[in-house]
Amino acid sequence: MTSARGGARLAVVLAATLTTVAGAALVVTGAQAAAPGCRVDYRVTSQWPGGFGADVTITNLGDPVTGWTLAWSYAAGQTVTQAWNASVSQSGTRVTATNASYNGSLGTGAAASFGFNGAFTGTNPAPTSFTLNGTACTGAPTTPAPAPTTPAPTPTSGPTTPPPGSGWNPPSNLAGPLNQVWQHVEQTYNNGNLYGFRNYGWDQLFANRGYINYCVRWDSSATVTAAQRDQIQAALARQYKKWMNVLAGHNGFPYTDVPVKVVGWAVRDRNQLQWSDNSVDIYVNDIRENAPQCSEPCGRFFNQNGQYPNCPGGAGRHYDHSLWLTDGFGGGAGGDWGQRIGREYFMSNLGSDNIHILLHELGHTYGLDDFYDWDPLPGQGFVMKAGSAASITDFDAWMLRDWWRHLKSRYGY
Repeated sequence: MTSARGGARLAVVLAATLTTVAGAALVVTGAQAAAPGCRVDYRVTSQWPGGFGADVTITNLGDPVTGWTLAWSYAAGQTVTQAWNASVSQSGTRVTATNASYNGSLGTGAAASFGFNGAFTGTNPAPTSFTLNGTACTGAPTTPAPAPTTPAPTPTSGPTTPPPGSGWNPPSNLAGPLNQVWQHVEQTYNNGNLYGFRNYGWDQLFANRGYINYCVRWDSSATVTAAQRDQIQAALARQYKKWMNVLAGHNGFPYTDVPVKVVGWAVRDRNQLQWSDNSVDIYVNDIRENAPQCSEPCGRFFNQNGQYPNCPGGAGRHYDHSLWLTDGFGGGAGGDWGQRIGREYFMSNLGSDNIHILLHELGHTYGLDDFYDWDPLPGQGFVMKAGSAASITDFDAWMLRDWWRHLKSRYGY
């Protein structure tokens, strides 16, 4: 795995707002008279002049359901312009979202999320009521759902040490190796000027105030269905969340959830993409590095001041990282520009819990080092030591938290 990093220029914070409809409940009706009861959380995750991005999470508080349709009305004439992880349509002020093929089944306590971009004029108030499967939201379940008969499974991967609520207190056996790693990083990064570089994944995340946009560079002759497009976004978001989870609640890190959206695709031939909706921007036959390139005016790597005046879709359609999927590519590469891995490997692992090459390259985007020439933990595997671990370990998690410890003051924390 290799790490690549670009020049250092100051990022500018983009405007963002957060709105939650807390405690709103959704009635669920299933094919077998399921006990109803759900909750919906509607959040505006970013906002810019005339446009906004939002995420919606449905939590099923009743019996399991096998499909859902969520509906709401806007009070100020907002319109949905693109969506992911659900099929969204609009008639007048009325918006209807229907589950994708892979997220329609909701067991008791399970949740499904989808996101969208929208347009508005004047004000952008959140909707205050929802219906699910045609029934108005009412509150708690009308009939208590039965308790599970078997305990929830114990996680078998990922960090085992929960992050502390504040301060810096890694396990004693990791403190020395972590200090060695940080000294090495300070001496080697950006010609010894680690703090002068300002396009780490951290800078991109905080410029957006808590979300990340992607563009997919489809470096392949294969076709892509709409279902595969949505599965790619879901897999990418799931892997990203694994890194963000080790920061949530730790040492003042402000984000408990980091939405990840694919806003564009770059391809050689438009006919490779087997969908006609406008859920993502599409860039055709713009070749750079012998591969399809997403619009440079929309890319953070090319516009490190955080301004996108020439992006065709506007600032809301900018992308922070590229996911570069290349036929026949072995290993991976990662840096402030995004991540590159083999197309076949990624597509064959869409349902995997851990896509370990992608996890490794995401670590590089957030500054984590390679360990080819030295080993701070002899005989122990961790995901940033390529090929030695299939999931994020405690040591990986504490290395990421160490970056936050040293960079947090840059963002006012």
